[in-house]
Order: sequence, then structure tokens, then C-alpha cells
Amino acid sequence: MNEKPLKQSRAALLRDAIEEDIVTGIYKPGERLDETTLAARYQVSRTPIREALKQLSATGVVKILPHRGAFVHEISLPEMIGMFEVMAELEGMCARLAARRISTRQLGEMATAQEECMAALRNGKADDYYYANERFHLLLYAASGNSFLAATATTLHKRLKPYRRLQLRVPGRLERSAAEHDDVIAALRARDSAKAEELIEKHVLIQGDMFSDFLSAVSSLPFGDEKMAAEA
Repeated sequence: MNEKPLKQSRAALLRDAIEEDIVTGIYKPGERLDETTLAARYQVSRTPIREALKQLSATGVVKILPHRGAFVHEISLPEMIGMFEVMAELEGMCARLAARRISTRQLGEMATAQEECMAALRNGKADDYYYANERFHLLLYAASGNSFLAATATTLHKRLKPYRRLQLRVPGRLERSAAEHDDVIAALRARDSAKAEELIEKHVLIQGDMFSDFLSAVSSLPFGDEKMAAEA
């Protein structure tokens, strides 16, 4: 990137780069996103940085406060749980449609993503598992054969990235996640729409014992807007 005005495609790349740094934890929930610092990091002027932050604000990743600047959005715990509930429903719909529409090639791609998950699990590489797991879910969205549904699911998936990563840190969760993937693939191969939907919804939802374990994993994170309000 350079100081020249960005075309729309390049502006989108800048927006995605900042978003990636947010979801991978380089910028923390509640952290102020200084335009000058960002411009230096991405080697652009402040103008495209400002535009990228506006685009991220529109998707809810960033919160812009008048006279104070842009901050990484902090969601409340109830809001986060609600987002997971909606995510489970969207993925359930994807799985239901995919069981009817998925191609042999797409099944093979999902199986390959699952093999990558298993390899990461065997090697004790949680980050590798996270990215292979992400591919598994994005492939499921595409296999639904409904581009609008896939795009909607992908958007919410991005919003939940930091918290899905935390989900995988819960003790024993990687092993359960991998086993659940196998069951989902089996239901898709059997063309069992109801079973595929049920399995993926349970896979995504934070419930039962997993809920209390997840709360323990996120206990050190800030939630809500209280922190920013206190700084006002």
C-alpha cells in the first residue's frame, strides 16, 4: 500500500487487514484505533484509514464515538450469547440445505478440511485447528447453494471470530469439535437434512456444561460499553 488514493478494491483490502488484526487479537476489545498509528502500520495516509474505519463501523466491528475516535467494539455478554444463537440457526439452515444440495466435490473439500482439523489436533496446534475449522464452516455455508444465506452466515461468523477462538480454548473442546465434524459430514453424506441441521446447531451453540466452561474462558475479557463510558 502507498500514499496514493485507494481504489475501492484496495480500500476493501485495507478494511479487511484492520479487521483481521482485530479478530486475531492485535487490537483488543475497547482499544482506541488511532488513525496516525494505523496509517503508519499499513503505510497509507489517514484518509483511507478513516474510510476503512467507517466501513468497519457499519458492520459493527468498530464503534466510532463523536470527538473521541474509533474503538474496537465491545459487545455485552448477553449480546454475544444472542449472536451465537443466531449463528446456530443460520448454520442449521445451511446444513439443512447442504444435505440436499452438496456436491461430491464439496463433500470432498469438507472432508479435507476435517482431515486438517484432525492433523492439527494430533499435533497439538490449536491455531492450525482454528483455521481449518473456519474452512470447514465456510465450506458448509457455500454448500447450502444459497449465496445470500452463505454471505449472511459469513458476516456473522466474522463478528464472532474472537469468541469462537476462545470457545476452542475450553479444555476438551477441540476433541469434541472434531468428533462433531465427523457426525455432520456423515449426515451430509446420508442426505439427512434434519440430522445435519440438529448436529450443526448443537455444535455452534454455547450450552450446558460448555456454557459455564466458556464463561470461565472469557472471564478476563471486558464486556459491554462500561469501560468506554467510564473514560468519557
